[in-house]
This record gives sequence, structure tokens and C-alpha cells, in this order.
Amino acid sequence: MEPARIEERPPTIPAPPVTISSLLEKVGSYAPEGAEEEIARAYGVAHAAHRGQVRKSGEPFVYHPLATGAILAELKLDATTIVAALLHDVLEDTGVTKAELAGQFGDEVAEIVDGVTKLGKLPSGNLEEAQAESLRKMIVAMSRDVRVIIIKLADRLHNMRTLAYLKRENQLRKATETLEIYAPLAHRLGIYSLKWELEDLSFATLHPRRYEEIKRLVAARRGDREAFINGTAAELLRHLRETGTEAEVHGRVKHFYSIYNKMVRRNKEFNEIYDLTGLRVVVDSIRDCYGALGVIHSIWKPIPGRFKDYIAMPKFNMYQSLHTTVMSNEGKLLEIQIRTHEMDTTAEFGIAAHWMY
Repeated sequence: MEPARIEERPPTIPAPPVTISSLLEKVGSYAPEGAEEEIARAYGVAHAAHRGQVRKSGEPFVYHPLATGAILAELKLDATTIVAALLHDVLEDTGVTKAELAGQFGDEVAEIVDGVTKLGKLPSGNLEEAQAESLRKMIVAMSRDVRVIIIKLADRLHNMRTLAYLKRENQLRKATETLEIYAPLAHRLGIYSLKWELEDLSFATLHPRRYEEIKRLVAARRGDREAFINGTAAELLRHLRETGTEAEVHGRVKHFYSIYNKMVRRNKEFNEIYDLTGLRVVVDSIRDCYGALGVIHSIWKPIPGRFKDYIAMPKFNMYQSLHTTVMSNEGKLLEIQIRTHEMDTTAEFGIAAHWMY
């Protein structure tokens, strides 16, 4: 990847405002009774512990753990994880001890917070690929509870969303580290909702002109792509219903860094990348997955060598889906993923799904 120090970063993607009230409202929409009280109590402790501390933006420091907790609430994670996220900086940055945390919130929360604190002491900066892989393995090995890594990913995501307040040199270092360490960890855990945003924010920082160029090119053809996707989705849904298959069919969009990576890796121009969008079919059972595949191949001609069965042979991060590429009636290549609702949840949230309500 070529040096990017001569380029300037585009305006940062603003982090959404988060309050304790909005966090509790979100948690209350999915968590069992009692979760909100424990989270509110943890926020009170974090607020008191971080009193007087501010971020580079000038905001009260407690906004950061609050935003970290909100990211995890979007993943619908359990109260223990969100409590630990709200408290994840108190051991490192305040006078609160691990024993005090255990006394107030139990050993489980204290161990998770302690794990996140220890990860913060690992080496950082620009690393060779072998060093980056070793560090990723070290992070996994050190984290007896995988929720430690999940909180660290949410912590890094909020830091990336607010990167504009750092000096340019620190922005580049953080973005490179995110691309080399944290996005691959999110991929390894199968948490694609975090992986994609970590990658795109890093890409925007390291290569702002290319980021803006791809963003502009994607926007320029959005209308045509949406018309094509909506038309093919409606046609497929009609055929599936004729066979008695209940299904949801959605269009899906490739993320900016993914497009850039494919252009670099395959030495292609933007107009040579055909899979900017595709379809995702979500059905009730594994049998319906294969039934839907048969319907798709009866409507459109499948492209040889482009079928992958990740249901029979899941990826290492538990991802399961059928992938096929077909030639549409308009003469355009169309990538289609087929999975069950359970597989769809795992595909988005990965291992974090184990701690979802």
C-alpha cells in the first residue's frame, strides 16, 4: 500500500450523540428487566471516576465509554458486557482498583475490565505483517473472555469515529494499526458490522482522495444499480413464492475499502468491478437455502466456478451461507448470498451473537 502522508483527510464522519438515557432506552428495547438499573449504576461509577478528565475534543472523557457501550448495545449485547464497556477505562485512568470493581459489580465484570486494560498496554504503531499477525494472536491468547476483544473493538471504533481531533501523525498511526490489527480481529470473530466500518474509516484517513473518488463513483451510478437490484429482487421473490418458499430478499452494497482492495489486488479500474451490489436471500431452513438456490439457477444462468457452499463447510469464524454468481436477464453479473435467519445473525454479529439477548 503506497504512502499516504502527503494527502489530507476528508471531514471526519461524525459520531452520533449518545446519552445515558438513549443507551438505557436502547438496552430496554431488548434486554430483560433489571439490565437497565445495573447499566445506570455502572455509568454513575464511571462518571464519578472520570470526573475532570477530558478527551482531545474537549468533551468530558466519560462520553467515550458511553459511546463504546452504545456501539455494543447496537449489537444487542448483554448487560454484563455493556457494564464492563462503561467501566473499561477506570482501572487505567482513575484510582479505582480491580478489587473495588469486583466488590461493586462482581468478579466477571472486574475480569473483563482488567483484560481490556491489559490489552491497552500491548505495543502499537506500524507493524510488519508477521508482527501484526503475532500481535493479533497475542490479543486472542491474552483474552480469556472473548468479550474483552469485543469491547476493545467497540472502543477502537469510537476512537476512529472521533479521529479528527488528533494530530495528523497520530491519525495515520491509529488508522494503520486499525487496518492491520483490529479490522482483521473483527473479521476473525465474524463481527462484520464492526469490521466494515473500521476498514472504511481507516481507508478515509490513509487515502482520503481515493476514498472520496470511490465514494463519488459509487454515488454516480447509485440510481441505475438500485433500479437493477430492486427489479431482480422483485423477480426472484415472485419465483420463490410460486414454489411456496417464504423468503426475504435484500440488496447489499460493497463497502468502499472492499472496492478499493479489489481494485488494488486485481489491478482493475472501478468500472471493471462488477459486484458493487448483490442480493441476499434469507429463508427459514437449510432445506429452503438449497431450494432457493435451485430456483435462482432456473431463472438465471450460473457462472461456472463461482458457487461456494459455506453451509456444508463453514468459514473459520462460523460464517455460513451459499454464494453463487449468475448472469441476469440484463446481461449483468449478479452475486447472490442465501442463508437462514440464524446464519444471517451470525454473519453480522459473529461470535458476539453468543452474548446477545
